[in-house]
Amino acid sequence: MASIPDIANDQITPPKKSKALLRISTNTAKRHPRTSAPPKHRTKARNLRWRSLKAEDVFVFSFIGLLLLFACHPDNPKGRGKNVLCRCWSQTKPLSDDALKLMNIFLPFFFVLCISLSAKAEYETADSSLALNSAVDSVYPAIVRIAVVSEKGSGGRMMKSRATGSGVIIDKTGLVVTNHHVAGKATRIACRLHDGEEVMADLLGADPMTDLAVLRLRLSERPEKAIPLTVAKFGNSDEVRVGDPCFAMGSPAGLSQSVTRGIISNVAMMSPNRGSFRLDGESVGELVRWLGHDAVIFPGNSGGPLVNDKGEIIGINEVGIGSLGGAIPANLAQSVAGELKQSGYVSRCWTGLECQPMLDSKRRGILVAGVIEDSPADRAGFAPGDVLTRYDGHPVHATIPEDLPPFNQLAYGMIPGKRFKVVGLRAGKKMVWSLTGIPREPAYAKEKELKTWGLTVRDFTLMSSLEARRSGKEGAQVHSVNRGGPSASAKPGLFAGDVIVKVGGHSIRSVKDLLRVTHEITKGKREPVPTLITLERDLAHLLTVVSIGPEAEENQPLQAWKPWLGISTQVLTKDLSQALELPRNTRGIRIIQVFPETPAERAGLQSGDLLFRIDGQIIMAYRTEDTEVFGNMIKEYKTDATIRLSGLRAGTPLDLNVTLDKRPPPANELHQYEEETFEFTVRELSFGDRVFARLEKDQSGLLVDNVEAAGWAALAGLMQGDILLEIDGVSTNQVNDFEKRMKEITRNKSKRIVFFVRRGIHTLFLKLEPDWDNE
Repeated sequence: MASIPDIANDQITPPKKSKALLRISTNTAKRHPRTSAPPKHRTKARNLRWRSLKAEDVFVFSFIGLLLLFACHPDNPKGRGKNVLCRCWSQTKPLSDDALKLMNIFLPFFFVLCISLSAKAEYETADSSLALNSAVDSVYPAIVRIAVVSEKGSGGRMMKSRATGSGVIIDKTGLVVTNHHVAGKATRIACRLHDGEEVMADLLGADPMTDLAVLRLRLSERPEKAIPLTVAKFGNSDEVRVGDPCFAMGSPAGLSQSVTRGIISNVAMMSPNRGSFRLDGESVGELVRWLGHDAVIFPGNSGGPLVNDKGEIIGINEVGIGSLGGAIPANLAQSVAGELKQSGYVSRCWTGLECQPMLDSKRRGILVAGVIEDSPADRAGFAPGDVLTRYDGHPVHATIPEDLPPFNQLAYGMIPGKRFKVVGLRAGKKMVWSLTGIPREPAYAKEKELKTWGLTVRDFTLMSSLEARRSGKEGAQVHSVNRGGPSASAKPGLFAGDVIVKVGGHSIRSVKDLLRVTHEITKGKREPVPTLITLERDLAHLLTVVSIGPEAEENQPLQAWKPWLGISTQVLTKDLSQALELPRNTRGIRIIQVFPETPAERAGLQSGDLLFRIDGQIIMAYRTEDTEVFGNMIKEYKTDATIRLSGLRAGTPLDLNVTLDKRPPPANELHQYEEETFEFTVRELSFGDRVFARLEKDQSGLLVDNVEAAGWAALAGLMQGDILLEIDGVSTNQVNDFEKRMKEITRNKSKRIVFFVRRGIHTLFLKLEPDWDNE
């Protein structure tokens, strides 16, 4: 992260009624290009410097000035010719009587002026002190120190952790606003008031998209004669300007409440890296533009209020970046807190539109970077490259990332189920779309622990199922695995991301089903019960037995065999054979995945088929280390040989003839090109790329195989694994064509190059702007 110049700060303990002079930061604040303060506010900031002048400072400067004035007079033999001022003076005529009289008049006036300036400085300093006292007196008693115990899934367990943060009381019923990352996953919350009283609290709701949470103090547990709560009031954060004084309040490092002081440095501060600040899978930067300030922020200040000189909350402190702090604007915090108080969550609208700033800053509107498949926006006819100009009647525009949060607040704030119009352009032609959003679900569901499995699991949400490229939300997704637990010791073992769909013959549609079935199986049992489960791993359908045993068998990846069948398999181990009720001493393999357009698919093989023989020869695989037996047998044949496979399908004998084929070339054998100027490498899409990324057969583009750090491509946001679809609107499918196009760009020294890429289920435009002069 880019370094930020140090800005002077002072930490202040809660002030008593005193007239102590307070030093105000005098460094110039960095200003956002769109939010720099107008001249009157800059004048206000300069006046802060006058307030730091003391009376003795003015007298000292005046005395030194008089000494220099008379020391350099040519009548002074020690000063003649010693410096430039004296030499310039000596070239003039001696002072006349009129000049001496004028000096006699001027000197008393000069002393009077010095005394006036000193009095003004003292007055304004006192005024600053009174403003600080007023702000602190209004909000300081409303600060609470929050100590939480939180739970988070990790290593197959719900791991508990302790943390401290800050909050502020916002109404008489005991509502406290803080950060989600402080208390959003809390199971126990203790709040210490400014006078040291400790009160337990409950979590009403949390919103990871804005990093806000609302607690309610258990006022019924307070003593009858307890001091009434002090309530802080919200101010209007839209009126905040660069250069305004501010005070950050909180409980740094878990200590008692404290106050630090600074000025507003930026009213639209964002993280420099897109999506770098995520909570529970949500990007906080989608909705929040921080109020940047130079009041010192320490760990533990998170959730505390940022206060103006009127004693109003103008922000909720959230982050520290270098010497700058970032606070969530009060208007956004107040709105979110109201919804969390009312319903425990924030209702938002989702359409499937993904937008980014315009590539051409001279054009108005917002650029559609991608449209999620089968989303409301997809059904409404939106496409990447469309430009939005009005959204439900509101004009919209974005040329820099800081312009996006206001648009996202508008888009997410629409009422789900209500139809509205969107106006824009497509290829220069006016377009009008009718769009109806749906309720937005969280990015991830909360994880649950299954101690008897050694797992944490969670349900699918709409977005997590889309990211996993599933057709629905059925199943329980493995979140984390205990390495020494039953699930890790199964053969094959379970991994994070696996989806459990059946347990002991019971279908699993959700975590609730999994908990119920697990309780039925283990009820009254003293020892673990070997249980057959069905799980999905990418496109493979696996069976395994969850019990304590040897090391887990790793799923065999697609092999680069010369003669090729086109399947992925697992060994029929002893436990698996018993669970499938196969005859004792059964040898063979089970098909877990059939790849498309392969000899296996053409012959009719299916996932779940059991294979025991090849041309009458037994497949001698029954141990976890026998994973290569079947592949080695296939290698003995020619690439066009026809073999006979024997086994079972759903308990029915299976005999099929399969004609082998040549294996497709692996990734390391495909043509690639390293672009040295922009510092990245592309190659053609391999068969494995298309299968495991679930790309369409006719998916065009080149795979980005490597991106060098700090190169032009990396600076534009290109990432390893991206699929490059277009360069400046022209499709790119062949490495040779890509090479020619990039050489032409380098030769012409194009000032701007636009890449259209696919990243997972998303598409976006990336703008490369090389500096040819320094290249």
